[in-house]
Amino acid sequence: MTLDAPDRPAFLLLHGWQHHRPDGHWLRWLDERLSEAGHDSSYPQLPDPDRPDLGTWLDVLDERLTALRGREIVVVCHSLGCLLWLHAVARRPGRVLADRVLLVAPPGPETAAGHPEIAAFAHSGVTAGDLAAAAPGGTRLVASDNDPYCPAGALTVFAAPLDLAADLLPGAAHLDLDAGYGPWPAVLDWCLDPAVRVVPAPSSGADHVAAD
Repeated sequence: MTLDAPDRPAFLLLHGWQHHRPDGHWLRWLDERLSEAGHDSSYPQLPDPDRPDLGTWLDVLDERLTALRGREIVVVCHSLGCLLWLHAVARRPGRVLADRVLLVAPPGPETAAGHPEIAAFAHSGVTAGDLAAAAPGGTRLVASDNDPYCPAGALTVFAAPLDLAADLLPGAAHLDLDAGYGPWPAVLDWCLDPAVRVVPAPSSGADHVAAD
């Protein structure tokens, strides 16, 4: 649910491949908590998540961002939603798209390229400068050290070349329901305060290692 509260941040939550907004997923939990607190939160079901079309997803993202223009915008992305965001930034270099962004468990380009359904998402060509311009309040990475969808490691693939602050959660796999990521209070806390460091979900059993 979204509420008309133009003096407060608006939150846009972007999901990944094969995601049908399942009950219990931390993105759904986050959307519910934000909405219950009176924030404007949008968690759209992106079209055809099993066989996503990059152009169609970019169009939906553009529509959502346009509707929020003039507001403080906080974007939270998971999995393929992260690569969607990188493409959106790359095609509008130098343009401010949001205030702050959280990228959670982005899949590696090689992994995306190896699956025909999402191969178009693999290589965005985005630069550190592009990301800095797109979200002046900062873009933060949250990832594990054993994500099967990013075998080379998100710190190596994304944080280092894109100059991203990062939180590393060892043993947290893809930071999804299978890894115990239902309710995740730390992400809610970050949404409300960018100084918060993202720590594991209580049910995950993972440890937190700061990667800044």
